[in-house]
Amino acid sequence: MKYFKFGFLIVFFFSCKQENGQVTKDKKDSVQAHSAYSPGLGEFMLGVQTHHIKIWFAGINQNWELAKFEMDEMHEVLDDIKKNCADRNELKYLPMILPALDSLDHAIEAKNLSSFKGAYILTTNQCNNCHRASNHSFNVITIPEQSSFPDQDFKKH
Repeated sequence: MKYFKFGFLIVFFFSCKQENGQVTKDKKDSVQAHSAYSPGLGEFMLGVQTHHIKIWFAGINQNWELAKFEMDEMHEVLDDIKKNCADRNELKYLPMILPALDSLDHAIEAKNLSSFKGAYILTTNQCNNCHRASNHSFNVITIPEQSSFPDQDFKKH
């Protein structure tokens, strides 16, 4: 059996069309289609949480460029959630956080620290409201007190 698996891998490897030493896009797409990993809602929410934390530290340091970047990243994760977790019942509550995210986007765009803090608190509260509505009230999000990213400088340079 061990030799069969090894032989299969050899045949597979040499059967890939190569152009200039590279596997063709068609073969890559075929391999990816058979081995595609699709994260679950929890993995996506870890991404949201990561960006939520980074937005706070960028904003309170008035690094508006980084705060905007992290907001864009958060929006990308939320879009991925809508695409990849459409079958999850919890998604019907997701729109409740959108007005708060809009407020946070506007505060970052205005580069207004006071507005930023208020919009961030509102966003955090709406995350918790969404958790409560979707029967995940045990998952409480707070304003971070310290960075989870000791290797990142959030100050504007």
